[in-house]
Amino acid sequence: MLYQIFTLLLEVVVGLLSGACLLRLYMQYLRIPMSTRSGNPLGRFVFALTDWIVLPLRKVIPSMGALDTASLVAAFLLQLAEFGLLWLLAGAAGGLFAVPILALFGLLRMTVSAMTGAVIVYAVLSWVQTNSVIADVLERLVSPLLVPIRRVLPLIGGVDLSPLALLVILQILAIVLGNLQAAALLAF
Repeated sequence: MLYQIFTLLLEVVVGLLSGACLLRLYMQYLRIPMSTRSGNPLGRFVFALTDWIVLPLRKVIPSMGALDTASLVAAFLLQLAEFGLLWLLAGAAGGLFAVPILALFGLLRMTVSAMTGAVIVYAVLSWVQTNSVIADVLERLVSPLLVPIRRVLPLIGGVDLSPLALLVILQILAIVLGNLQAAALLAF
């Protein structure tokens, strides 16, 4: 019971922190203003959660073009720490080499889950007319994935089904990732 409680708390904390690192990476890649002056509360929240790990890493890990590699490495290190700690607590003696694989797949699954959540919130907010900064940020986060789908899938009766199509694609991707992870772990 204590192991399950600890696992849950660890997953929540690491998920929040590494998810914020990934969101920071994606928002910076899309050039979404995140400063205090921009009025973007999501950007301020992401900075507050991630500055402690990203800024020191940025001193030793340069960006690769528009990609903030320090944010990506921070997210991976957090996932690596989570799975390493869980591996040790589970008492697994051998196969420590599987921990980086678990961390990589954890990062990929988190990306798919976060985008799924963003698409759902975007779709719900699109039903109501809102002039909030969060709605604008969500639209900028989701639009790069919806635009190619919108080119292929026309409006049906004036309804945009591209978010639904994207959700199906993300769920298929989650299934594929789960099967790849299982196959990778069985190989070791």
